[in-house]
Amino acid sequence: MSKIVAAAAIRGSHDAVSRADARLKAALEEHGEDQQVAFPETAFYLPMACALLGAEVETLGEMREVLDYAQGLLGPEPDEAVWLPYLSGTLDAGIATFLSQEILKALDYLDGTAPEDGWHGFISDTILRTLGIQLVDGRMPGFAAAIGAAPDVETAEYIIRELQKRSILTFLIGNHEGQTMRDQLLEADVLTDAIIEDPASGWDIYIVPLGPDTDSLIYAANWAIRGALTFGGIQKGDWKGCLDYTRGHIFAFGLGLGTIDDLKFASGAGAITMGFPVIADTEIPEIRPTGVCTYEELVRELDHDRIVQTCIDVRGVKVTVREVNVPVPVAAAFEGEIIRREDMQVEFGSKFSTAVEYLHMIDGDEIEDGKVEVNGPDLETCEEGGALPLSLLIEVAGRKMEKDFEPILERQTHTAINHAMGVFHMGQRDMAWLRVSKQAFKAGWRLQHFGEVIIAHLKNEFGAIVDKAQVTVTSVDEKAKQLQELARPAYLERDERIAGMTDESVDLFYSCTLCQSYAPNHVCVISPERLGLCGAYNWLDGRAAFQMNPHGPNQPVEKGRCIDPVKGEWESVNQFVYDNSHRSVERVCLYSLMDAPMTSCGCFECIMAVLPEANGFMIVNREYTGMTPLGITFSTLAGSVGGGHVTPGFLGVGRRYVISPKFISADGGLPRLVWMTKELREDLTEGLRDRAETLEMPELPGQIATEEDATTLDELLAFLEKRKHPALSMDPLF
Repeated sequence: MSKIVAAAAIRGSHDAVSRADARLKAALEEHGEDQQVAFPETAFYLPMACALLGAEVETLGEMREVLDYAQGLLGPEPDEAVWLPYLSGTLDAGIATFLSQEILKALDYLDGTAPEDGWHGFISDTILRTLGIQLVDGRMPGFAAAIGAAPDVETAEYIIRELQKRSILTFLIGNHEGQTMRDQLLEADVLTDAIIEDPASGWDIYIVPLGPDTDSLIYAANWAIRGALTFGGIQKGDWKGCLDYTRGHIFAFGLGLGTIDDLKFASGAGAITMGFPVIADTEIPEIRPTGVCTYEELVRELDHDRIVQTCIDVRGVKVTVREVNVPVPVAAAFEGEIIRREDMQVEFGSKFSTAVEYLHMIDGDEIEDGKVEVNGPDLETCEEGGALPLSLLIEVAGRKMEKDFEPILERQTHTAINHAMGVFHMGQRDMAWLRVSKQAFKAGWRLQHFGEVIIAHLKNEFGAIVDKAQVTVTSVDEKAKQLQELARPAYLERDERIAGMTDESVDLFYSCTLCQSYAPNHVCVISPERLGLCGAYNWLDGRAAFQMNPHGPNQPVEKGRCIDPVKGEWESVNQFVYDNSHRSVERVCLYSLMDAPMTSCGCFECIMAVLPEANGFMIVNREYTGMTPLGITFSTLAGSVGGGHVTPGFLGVGRRYVISPKFISADGGLPRLVWMTKELREDLTEGLRDRAETLEMPELPGQIATEEDATTLDELLAFLEKRKHPALSMDPLF
């Protein structure tokens, strides 16, 4: 290791600890030792201290203990005359820096000075879990902490576009001589005023401005370390397990832009300790020998045209960049892009015109593979800000193609189109809504390119079942309505076919082990009446995925001998789960919350929990940040449920499982549900009503409390008594 780097990192660490000490002393004098302190919306207290030290810091007094530990990690700056090994001292200095920065930022939240205007600040547990499925399925292969600023606006835009093309999430942190990369990207129109007003909207385009100072790097480090606790099942205080997890499972790197001062070296040492290399664009000493990170630790790359690829190579991020013959970049990073009316060139559908998309299989002889046919006027014929009708007829063929795959592939239209920068898609079937931005139009986007991205996506992602594909794009209202009339009977038939499937009607279920990259012992079992807990995969999706990739994470699971039809336990399912959970889970009951419930990874849409006093269950979705009748928030509850553990009485589920006939049917089913969030109840209104009528309990939806009715157990019990909820008269759960 370079003595220059070690000396700078240790100096920077001493400075960080000293600043934290001064701030903490002032806070203690003003508020006292019992003053509560916390980051918002997290169950992990100060996450770095919680993960590495097992410290549950809730007060300023407890914060003092963490800072004392950080001070104990500090060593002297390397002596010029006497050579001593200083690798471990430098890594310790990095951890001391992170612990100090965590304290500094927590004190900012106590003082009300964080987050600063236009910056995101701390990343909540909810966001971590919401993006979990993208992290595990490869859509988001890694993330970059860009510290400083590029030499100019053009270079800043080039670097961020190269990262976006590879679907790398980028955190913008710190400054270089007062210039921030956030402001450079705002000047380049990569970021909009709307993102500055609401920095959380940057998640949609994979660019999140965290903070204007180097200390804000701790927000990204906290995001990473919680991955070990949330998905990896690592216990708090297991510092080695946490650091091994971040090194092996979280593909992050630091991108240093501009001058690297002592504090940046110290922060970089913390990143390296977590297994995250640092790549800088200035003349700094390199640390090339491997050992701490997967490959090199500190690398300089002076060529900005090559710096992103160097970052990918040094961290070992597995990235696939496919070139599509369209005039704008295409990547998952653009999937959440929102095009506002003032930025729009033309739109299709919604209340403005007819827009319909329909995919069906036909004989391969009838398809000219790769053909895109355009009928009607193109975009330049429409006035700026106007609307056109649009129909997308997608015809596919393949030896392994089946009719059941049609709706799955048709839904991919949404993903394919949204991956194009400057093109927006929402909805499906004949309820689609699309927009093309002025920027994309100026770059050359035309009707032809809708077909191009759809075909490329189907062939790239579903090549195992789609041998041929062609698309007809039409902008004539009469023809769009003709396709609508042709498609509607097919839509209805699909709904009836899927709705008619039951667990008893099939011999196979499907597994999903996508999340084992983060939660090694988790195995999701998907049946026709129970979708995956992330909400993203149903039984047909699992079946299609297996057809596309027979060796992938979605495998057929034979049911075998039925052990208990009420609880949903089968011999072969148990064996599959046991074999694929690294022999950590011996049995699973698909229909029970109380007896051998399925494991949870961390990507679940909702959490169910038993409320013994109410003789029922509650369910809370991850978007809800308020208090529940259990006396804890979603974040706190999720901290004990995820990580691939079996937790009787607690269960991660997909939200639409609530309206399944098999919803915790062994424990009493829907009549056991006594509390749910208002947003969830409104989202499932129609399904809840239908299920209640089937159960001959039409009043049941109104008997389920929400946060507007109760947030404490006493309030809930009073509400249930008043509404005569059926759970109160059901057999005791215990």
